[in-house]
Amino acid sequence: MLVVAGVTNAAQPAGATGAGYEYYEIGDLKAARPGSTQAAMLLMGGGDWVPEAFHWWVERAGHGRVVILRASGDDNMQKELYNDIGGVTAVQTLVFHDRKAADDPQVLQMVRDADAIFLAGGDQARYVRFWKGTELNKLLDAHVRAGKPIGGTSAGLAVLGQHAYGALDGGSVDSETALADPMGSEVTMDHGFLTMPFLSNVVTDTHFARRNRLGRLIVFVARAAQTAGSNDIIGLGVDEDAALCVEADGRGRVYALGDGYAWLVQPRHSPHRLIAGQALDFKAVPVTAVGKGSVLHLDSFKVDNPAFTAVANVVDGHLQLLPN
Repeated sequence: MLVVAGVTNAAQPAGATGAGYEYYEIGDLKAARPGSTQAAMLLMGGGDWVPEAFHWWVERAGHGRVVILRASGDDNMQKELYNDIGGVTAVQTLVFHDRKAADDPQVLQMVRDADAIFLAGGDQARYVRFWKGTELNKLLDAHVRAGKPIGGTSAGLAVLGQHAYGALDGGSVDSETALADPMGSEVTMDHGFLTMPFLSNVVTDTHFARRNRLGRLIVFVARAAQTAGSNDIIGLGVDEDAALCVEADGRGRVYALGDGYAWLVQPRHSPHRLIAGQALDFKAVPVTAVGKGSVLHLDSFKVDNPAFTAVANVVDGHLQLLPN
């Protein structure tokens, strides 16, 4: 299916019908990019967009062409980016419906030509199943290596870490369930999908405080550490209506509508109990909130001026967060 919206001076890609994806575009695809691109990551926790964060990201895209990748939905995001945020020459949206589309030559050319790429929300299991191990997977990593910005919100952020919660069972595990049986079938972890700078030992999570996800992120970190055979695994959660904007040197700042945070979970030690069919025991887990006045250095995971620090103790699957 080919859908073209708001096109100016754009050639419609031939053969899109029946290729396993829908395509939308808006703006002038022939326009030259006004500026140069810079490496950057826009890590959004879901919810409403934070205009200040997107203006920052668009600037690092050289105000050029943005490609939005998604596995559900339509062109609502590209309209918001082009009409409300502004400052880009064009936006293209690809909505994937199967794995075959991730090796389609026309899809790959659009991604190859992008100045910036944004992964929309939805179901991260589709991203893993449709993209992992494909030519698109390789191009996403190549895009970042070329010093171009990338971003993601909700499911689109969930897959950016080297280790990820894949939601591959078709659900979305809550903290209570994950803590009660961290090795259970509902905690479906994935690793080695995308290779993002500073996120090689990171598990991300989204909609963080609003959906009470600290407990499950602690479980994700424990599981990822077990898979990696290393305790050097970090959990990074981002609140709804908030974004962590990461510069090329790894400095990250939070922009939010209200008092949203990015959250760091840094145990640096093994769980006291991580056994199938038994509740998690994991004590003395440091938790740091990165606020609007903070700076997170992702090269070291140190935080200047944290909003607050705390210690999480999980005893027999029950989480207690104590101020530090």
